[in-house]
Amino acid sequence: MNHQALLDRISIDPAVCHGKPCIRGHRVWVSLILDLLAGGMSSTEVLAQYPGLVEEDIRACIAYGSERLREHALPPERGAG
Repeated sequence: MNHQALLDRISIDPAVCHGKPCIRGHRVWVSLILDLLAGGMSSTEVLAQYPGLVEEDIRACIAYGSERLREHALPPERGAG
């Protein structure tokens, strides 16, 4: 599945979850999935927790996060140098 097809799995609708990016057709926030992965859960564990999701949904969340970082650079850490 190409990058754009993954991004198409993410929806932003002001009437759904207050406009937070969600996996299309679900009320599962992209940020929730990314937090679970960052916290150490495996894709398999996330899919077990949310049985309506598929592997491509997890990859779509990662692709969305990557795309957002391309658009908005994070400020440098204090004291980095």
